[in-house]
Amino acid sequence: MIGLLSALTVSAAFAADGPPAWAYGFPPAGAPAAPAGGGGRGAQGAPDNSPKHLAGTNLEFTLSQIRDGFGPADWFPGDHPTMPEIVAHGRRPDIRACALCHYPNGKGRAENAPIAGYPVSYFIRQMNDFRSGNRKSAEPRKANTNAMIAIAKAMTAEEIKASAEYFGAMPWTQWIRVVETDMVPKTRISGGLFLALEGSEKEPIGGRIIEVPESTETTETYRNPRSGFIAYAPPGSVKKGESLVTSGGGKTLACGGCHGADLKGLGPVPGIAGRSPSYLVRQMYDMQAGARKGEWTPLMTKVVSQLSEDDMLAIAAYTASLKP
Repeated sequence: MIGLLSALTVSAAFAADGPPAWAYGFPPAGAPAAPAGGGGRGAQGAPDNSPKHLAGTNLEFTLSQIRDGFGPADWFPGDHPTMPEIVAHGRRPDIRACALCHYPNGKGRAENAPIAGYPVSYFIRQMNDFRSGNRKSAEPRKANTNAMIAIAKAMTAEEIKASAEYFGAMPWTQWIRVVETDMVPKTRISGGLFLALEGSEKEPIGGRIIEVPESTETTETYRNPRSGFIAYAPPGSVKKGESLVTSGGGKTLACGGCHGADLKGLGPVPGIAGRSPSYLVRQMYDMQAGARKGEWTPLMTKVVSQLSEDDMLAIAAYTASLKP
């Protein structure tokens, strides 16, 4: 008990600095507003109802169909099993289709969770934690976490189970490319997602990971489930992260003990290899700050209690660089 209280005290000390804005999809305090993107309207301001196309598929969808919360576009139906109704269409009025944010293949984007390949029991436990109030975001501005809480509360146990089994049946595959660099493309933020600006302007990366789509247009506008991400990380962060992950670096425990030697998961514990570094940092910080309080979260409390933001960044950069 003393050890746990000590860990929580250290955790609170780090949490007092506030969530790392970059991991939660926000600019640093005082940063100037970046230019807005397109908007899906024609030259005269009218809605764009023209059919859109992606390479590799003969299907076409309008922007309103692509963004339909109760039946979003499924560009590549052959890439995944038949979706349960709750995944493909949700259930009006409160449950948006899982496929909208997480994509039909469960890959998701940097602002949400990469859920393909999660153990079924882990998935169900997280949904129940959302329902019970045991899983929140340490960043109150993170609107999609609040949306997930509302969705989870509205879902039945059968719908949660169907979603868990669907996404759990698909293995996690390569989706992110880690690039270490001092300078990153200038970005704007859309709905918590960093998007590279047109042109070649760059800025110092500082103590951040900036996760952007490989293709801004096909990700932001068309929600292309085959277009992955680049995670720009500070030089040396991958090697520092390797030390922390494999040995604990004197500050934490080796990750392989719970997540498996290859970090691809072990039993009900999810894999962390090759997944979104922004998402992973959010989860470590949320646990450190006490925003996640699920049944198994105390096992992670001591693991993250002494980690600084730079440590979390390094761990996430390393794990994201691994082949799933």
